Amino acid sequence: MTDFTKIIDKAKELETKMRESQENIKKIRVEGVSGANSVKIILDGEGNIQKIEISDEILKEDKSILEDLIVAAHNNAKTNLKSKTNEEISKATGGFGIPGFKWPL
Repeated sequence: MTDFTKIIDKAKELETKMRESQENIKKIRVEGVSGANSVKIILDGEGNIQKIEISDEILKEDKSILEDLIVAAHNNAKTNLKSKTNEEISKATGGFGIPGFKWPL
């Protein structure tokens, strides 16, 4: 029975750490850039856009170029968010992976 108790205790500990991790993830802010920093996008930990910065110089470009730069900056921010989220989850789980489970984002 002692082994089972240890397993339950570890599961409770992991649950607590994951809750803390989820709260920390919500606080994350990441930046994505494109076009030599002419477009910047800030995402929060849930993947919502918090801010878009567009340089005055790039506004003179063709609309399709600006659209492509916005998409590229957003994709860069999502990549950065995924990395930061994985770091935070690894802290909570000690690198413990769950087979077949894919983290969001």
